[in-house]
Parts: sequence; C-alpha cells; structure tokens
Amino acid sequence: MAAELHVELVAADRQVWSGEARLVVARTASGDIGVMPGHQPLLSVLESGPVTIRTSDGGTVVAAVHGGFISFADNKLSLLAEIAELADEIDVQRAERALDRAKSDADAYAERRADVRLRAATGR
Repeated sequence: MAAELHVELVAADRQVWSGEARLVVARTASGDIGVMPGHQPLLSVLESGPVTIRTSDGGTVVAAVHGGFISFADNKLSLLAEIAELADEIDVQRAERALDRAKSDADAYAERRADVRLRAATGR
C-alpha cells in the first residue's frame, strides 16, 4: 500500500490546493468518508461541509466546500467543487454576519453556506 495519495482540490474558478496527503475527510451524499492511500475506487457527490486534508508532512489543510464531486483511483483524489475556499481565506466576522443575516431572512441555503464556512475557519 502506498504511503500517500495525490490530492487536487479544484473549485469552478481556480485550483484551491494540490499536494500529497495521508488522509482526506469529506462529506458525501452517503455521509462522511475518509480516504487513505490504497482506498477502493470512488465516485460520489460532495455535500457542503468542511474538507480536512492531513498532509504528508504532518500538516492539516481545511477547506469549506459547497457541492461538487469526489473521485479516487490509483492513489489520486480529485475534489471538484462548485465553491471552495481554504479556512485561512475565510473572514470569520463576515461569515458570522452572513449567518445572522441568513437566519433572519430564513434563507436555509445561505445559512448552510455560512455555517460551513465558520466550521472550516474555526474548527467548531
């Protein structure tokens, strides 16, 4: 079994992150999934949620992902997201304001998106 897998996290407008990892955790239509080197081939719909990448050098990359697809074969994992942003790119205060606004407007989609952004940025 290989010790690492190659990961590509791509949003509709840009490549968000690329590198080697030991574990990736993402939310799919079937629930949360962890992908490690040697995982069986996979193709699934990505649900909105934080994606956690444990890099080969021991670091952690977290991103807020909103929809898309996940594919894994031959130790290559592709996360093709409609929208994705790294946790350190997220303005927490702005996301909190967006969450409050979405709640007061009863906008479930906007509330979910703001909640995912906050969870990715703060680890809550």
